[in-house]
Amino acid sequence: KVDNIKLMRCTACYLVRYCSVICQKSHRSQHKQACKKRAAELRDELLFRQPESTHLGDCPICMLPLSLDPNSMTSCCSKVICKGCDLANEIQKMEESQSQILCPFCRHPVPPTDEGIDLNTLKRIEANDPVAMRHVGTRCYHEGDYDSAFEYFTKASGLGEADAHYQLSTMYRDGFVEENKKKELYHLEEAAIAGHPRARCNLAVLDCENGRTKRAVKHFMIAAKLGHVLSLENLKNLFIGGAVTKEDLATAIRAHKAAVDAMKSPQREAAAAFLQERI
Repeated sequence: KVDNIKLMRCTACYLVRYCSVICQKSHRSQHKQACKKRAAELRDELLFRQPESTHLGDCPICMLPLSLDPNSMTSCCSKVICKGCDLANEIQKMEESQSQILCPFCRHPVPPTDEGIDLNTLKRIEANDPVAMRHVGTRCYHEGDYDSAFEYFTKASGLGEADAHYQLSTMYRDGFVEENKKKELYHLEEAAIAGHPRARCNLAVLDCENGRTKRAVKHFMIAAKLGHVLSLENLKNLFIGGAVTKEDLATAIRAHKAAVDAMKSPQREAAAAFLQERI
């Protein structure tokens, strides 16, 4: 505050303060260039920050990082469960001769029919659950109902759901809605900031296509450290081309292995073997 006047900060760059909207508008022409530059720098600081984990987080039961491979989602509480805990729950049902499978997280009975599961999911959507919205949006997308998919993804992304941001980027890219490069980039960046490795990898590819190799390397490094295999392979190819140093590649390989190892457990390995036998 100055002379009891609360100064307003420029919300784009945070560099200057104004005593009024009129003052801000009159200074706009002088401030515009510096504002745009600083805003871009702030965005990059946020974008290239290494996330602590992927957008999936940890399994709420075993508390280990969720694998980047498909996991299970419960319809009653929209919790994403690793395959190991999901299989352990089924084994418990058989050992205890339970008449009905219970949710491994909230212990509510799992509906025996698809209609019951869909009803649970709709209840979660009514409660503004972004995971349920994204789940239904994905189903609509695969069924060819792109308008409904877009609507669900938009609502979920507005609530911070990272995979919904990623799905919207693909819809803008592939023409399922009106093609919009700016919105595609925005949703990719929002997903990447939230720890989405595939979105990060896509950003790296876009930077490579536009000749921004240094930015691409940064994106691939971040995604590889989250356990993303394709990003690590791209780093190896860039190393062969001389764009990645030996030290950076070694760092990425070690971090990638650590991330992948953290996602492993005996239960998950047993589940993978069980599912392989079913194929």
